[in-house]
Amino acid sequence: MFFILKKTSTFAPHFNFLNRNQIMSVNKVILLGNVGRDPEVHYTDTNVAVARFTLATTERGYTQSNGTVIPDKTEWHNIVLWRGLAEVAEKYVRKGGKVYIEGKIRNRSWEDKEGNKRYTTEIYGDVLELLDRRPLYNNENQAPMPTEEPRRPAVAPPSDETAEAPVKDLPF
Repeated sequence: MFFILKKTSTFAPHFNFLNRNQIMSVNKVILLGNVGRDPEVHYTDTNVAVARFTLATTERGYTQSNGTVIPDKTEWHNIVLWRGLAEVAEKYVRKGGKVYIEGKIRNRSWEDKEGNKRYTTEIYGDVLELLDRRPLYNNENQAPMPTEEPRRPAVAPPSDETAEAPVKDLPF
């Protein structure tokens, strides 16, 4: 039997023992980069939005202590967003914009027109955050693109009136 020690807490001195069959796996990707092209948005037969675009992430180059120059290295990622995220991408994501993506790696294959088997790796996004501070412009008239309304707090702070409300007026 094979066991792995898993520390249950940084504050607790005890450990749990996990059986090999209890080991879980993780498929999680976090990317922060620049959009390579405007999203292509399509709708399925059941009217579900699907957006696809590329995202570039770059590791900056440097010079080693012996003088060797290591150049920048850019990786290109194929991003796929579904439903509401696809609709947000359609409205607000533009080529050159900076975005934060959390998601999963998915591999798929298909046969092309010549019968060759083709493969691709895609990032299926679960979280999309727009990071641009400058307004993005559309190509037609160079007017700023619409922006989202500022986020409001989930719970409003209590006012003086609600703090002294009688108990019988509470909804529960």
